[in-house]
Amino acid sequence: MKLTVDGQTHEVDVEENMPLLWVLRDEIGIKGVKYGCGIAQCGACTVHLDGVAVRSCQTWAADAEGAEVTTINGLGTPDAMHAVQEAWAEHQVAQCGYCQSGQIMQAASMLAAIPNPTDDDIDAEMSGNLCRCGTYPQIRAAIVTAAAKLREA
Repeated sequence: MKLTVDGQTHEVDVEENMPLLWVLRDEIGIKGVKYGCGIAQCGACTVHLDGVAVRSCQTWAADAEGAEVTTINGLGTPDAMHAVQEAWAEHQVAQCGYCQSGQIMQAASMLAAIPNPTDDDIDAEMSGNLCRCGTYPQIRAAIVTAAAKLREA
């Protein structure tokens, strides 16, 4: 099966019902995608499938064939960070960092769909992403900052 991940095509020999998370981590070697719960309840494994946030632990490899998969590795680079990544650093969101790739991917997807989110929008869109360290106030502030940066661009 051929998968396009972060702009590169990968030929993988996996079962169609293998979770995309394991394809990304174990077959392709992208470690920025995290395993959290395995039941799509924590958001740590969030990636974009054609720009929409999905939980890769519950998305089959076959569902990604023919689509563009974007991981935290493809969202931005240290030299050219995405606005959400810039805002995350500016607001010092990360504590342990485990949930951060999923949080950032969810926030980026939300801001692509809702450029000027209200607090209720942020609550609704981010509710499936858990942070064990409780950095929710910093996450909200970073999303508001990223939204402003994206509207200015």
